[in-house]
Amino acid sequence: MSELTILFLRTSPLLCVLVLLSLPFKVISQDAKTEKTILLNLQKQLGNPSSIQSWNSSSSPCNWTGVTCGDDGSVSELHLGDKNITKTIPATVCDLKNLTFLDMNFNYIPRGFPKVLYNCTKLQYLDLSQNFFVGPIPDDIDKLSGLRYINLGGNNFTGNIPPQIANLTGLQTLFLFQNQFNGTFPKEIGKLSNLEELELAYNEFVPSSIPVEFGQLKKLRYLWMKQANLIGEIPESLTNLSSLEHLDLAINDLEGKIPDGLFSLKNLTYLYLFQNKLSGEIPQRVETLNLVEIDLAMNQLNGSIPEDFGELKKLQLLSLFDNHLSGEVPPSIGLLPALTTFKVFSNNLSGALPPKMGLYSKLEEFDVSINQFSGQLPENLCAEGVLEGAVAFENNLSGRVPQSLGNCNSLHTIQLYSNSFSGEVPAGVWTASNMIYLMLSDNSFSGGLPSKLSWNLSKLELSNNRFSGPIPPGISSWVNVVDFKASNNLLSGEIPVEITSLPHLSNLLLDGNQFSGQLPSNIISWKSLTSLNLSRNALSGQIPKEIGSLPDLLYLDLSQNHFSGEIPLEFDQLKLTFLNLSSNHLSGKIPDQFDNLAYDNSFLNNSNLCAVNPLLNFPNCHAKLRDSKKMPSKTLALILVLTVTIFLVTMIVTFFMVRDYQRKKAKRDLAAWKLTSFQRLDFTEANILASLTEKNLIGSGGSGKVYRVAINRAGDCVAVKRILNNEKMDHNLEKEFLAEVQILGTIRHANIVKLLCCISKYAYTTRVNEKIDVYSFGVVLLELATGREPNSGDEHTSLAEWAWHQFGQGKPVVDCLDQEITEPCFLQEMTTVFNLGLICTHSMPSTRPSMKDVLEILRRGSADSNGEKKTGAELDAVPLLGTATSLSATTQHETAI
Repeated sequence: MSELTILFLRTSPLLCVLVLLSLPFKVISQDAKTEKTILLNLQKQLGNPSSIQSWNSSSSPCNWTGVTCGDDGSVSELHLGDKNITKTIPATVCDLKNLTFLDMNFNYIPRGFPKVLYNCTKLQYLDLSQNFFVGPIPDDIDKLSGLRYINLGGNNFTGNIPPQIANLTGLQTLFLFQNQFNGTFPKEIGKLSNLEELELAYNEFVPSSIPVEFGQLKKLRYLWMKQANLIGEIPESLTNLSSLEHLDLAINDLEGKIPDGLFSLKNLTYLYLFQNKLSGEIPQRVETLNLVEIDLAMNQLNGSIPEDFGELKKLQLLSLFDNHLSGEVPPSIGLLPALTTFKVFSNNLSGALPPKMGLYSKLEEFDVSINQFSGQLPENLCAEGVLEGAVAFENNLSGRVPQSLGNCNSLHTIQLYSNSFSGEVPAGVWTASNMIYLMLSDNSFSGGLPSKLSWNLSKLELSNNRFSGPIPPGISSWVNVVDFKASNNLLSGEIPVEITSLPHLSNLLLDGNQFSGQLPSNIISWKSLTSLNLSRNALSGQIPKEIGSLPDLLYLDLSQNHFSGEIPLEFDQLKLTFLNLSSNHLSGKIPDQFDNLAYDNSFLNNSNLCAVNPLLNFPNCHAKLRDSKKMPSKTLALILVLTVTIFLVTMIVTFFMVRDYQRKKAKRDLAAWKLTSFQRLDFTEANILASLTEKNLIGSGGSGKVYRVAINRAGDCVAVKRILNNEKMDHNLEKEFLAEVQILGTIRHANIVKLLCCISKYAYTTRVNEKIDVYSFGVVLLELATGREPNSGDEHTSLAEWAWHQFGQGKPVVDCLDQEITEPCFLQEMTTVFNLGLICTHSMPSTRPSMKDVLEILRRGSADSNGEKKTGAELDAVPLLGTATSLSATTQHETAI
């Protein structure tokens, strides 16, 4: 064997070791360089977010932010959550061949599910929650076959959850909460035998029942399906989930009973079934001794609270409010050492409250309101000094408020209204350093108001009690009070000016007390006041005008006091939705803003107020001032009787005057008709004319209308034809008509109706003939003066009647004259003509002037004031006073019988 060979044999083991040791370092070095390049490319493709600016070529990736390397030095995990990433996930990420963990939650990554991750063959942990992903989860998501954990919650995924997700057999955590799924979730999830956590909450699935198959998830520890549109009953199969620690099916539409087996799950720690439609009794046998929180509120449960709840030594929260539970609260619940929250309000519970409640636990919340509890409030509710709320309103509780509550500075609220508590409120309650709401109305509390309150108190409600005495001047220290309600107590004295200094006061209700004196005229700081009610007291004096400057005041009630004087004009600035100043001694004018029907009940029983608007039923402010002294009742009665008597006499006289006028008018109308008889008649024209009505009309034609007229009591009737002819007629045409009637009256023939008589009437229009009388001439004068036609006075009167009506109303003559010729220089003559026309058309013929007198008046009126004749141009403007040749004609209306 050569020396070389021997040397090789001697040195080969060491050489082999060196070679073997050097090779891996070389490979690792190459992989690290490659991964650095991949990560730098990834950084660039993600938009170079500032949060990973530390990634650079001069350092090892294993030292970069968000990068974790495995034992072999290769990149195994990327923690890129909350890095302000806005780009889609690039395929480059899967070039990291050893990547098992990818967390990119709380970013702004858009678009659909990143299928590029299918190439990350070793990926086990994937968190893409709280991003902007949209669209459905792909059906081939099972290509990520190595996943143990997937969180897609807080995105905008829609559609169905694909059943292929059940092919991820190694899956231990499936979080799909808070998306926009609007399809279904698959029952195949029940095949994920390794699943420990399942979250499907806050999705709008189609209404679905909980699959029975979910009961096969033996390793399931956490089931969260809150507000997932669940319906139907809770399946009994869920009682097989022996590993279950957290069950939340709240805010759904589940119904039916709570399965008894749920309270036998040994590991169950948190049970939330609130806001469903569950009914029946709570299972009475409770073996889930590890329960920390039970919330069954807002259902339809009935029956009693299980006694076994008193055995749950770890129980911190018991919430059963808004059900139909009855009976007493087991006293053992008051002994639970861990209990911090006890809420059973809005039930039908009764009896005494557990007397030792709060003595053995750090009780923080206690709410038993709206029940039928009786007896006293437990004495030791704040024994541990951490109680934040003592709420027991609307019960039958009585006695005094426990003194321990007066030593409880942790309290934020005490709400004991609508009970039968009595005595004085413990002094420490008023000043508890953290108190915000103190609501004690509708009890029988007594004593006075405190000078000091908790610095943080904003709501103080004391109405309907027996508090007495004055409002202390120290009220100015109540600087954070927003609501002060003390209606219907025995408070007295004056309302101090200090109360007006509360800057945040919004509602001040002091009605129904015994306050007296005047209101403070100096309002220091009521800029936030919206409601002020001081009604039903004994306040007096004037209403301060400063109230009118409150910018936010909406509700004001000062009724049933002794206020006097006028309503301040400044009230016009208010924007009130409610105002009541009734039953005071106010006087003067109601402000314009309130002088309407919207405030018709706002000023009642103020006898000296007046209004402009008559709708408010107050005296009119513009009427004459009346005697302020009150008249005796006898005088008022006498005035009333005289008024009624005068009214009745006036009505009777008016009746006879109207009847007399109608009779005279009928006679005048009748006198205008002339009866020409062709036979011996037993009726007159009055019988005929009175019956020419629409009721007696039996026919009509082109020349007139035919009426059936009864002429005597025996029932004899005649046919009357009224001939209407509007054509212009002269004297010859009239003669022809009368001749024709005369001939028809003498004819006796079997086929011709016998003509008994005819009646003619004359009505004047625009022409004058030799038969015209003074009345007709007066109508012509009125025509010329007014420019109107004789039958166009107005809708129901002739020209003469219209002119006399204008005269009777005292209207100026110039308003009645023709407006086209009322030049000032002719106004006197026009007036003379109009007045002359009135005299000529007087209703009493005896008072009308003769035609001679008329002519003389016209002649005198044709000369000016110096006796000179008017010129031709002037006569053109006033034709009546010159050589007027306008004539009038007659239109005849004939009636034949």
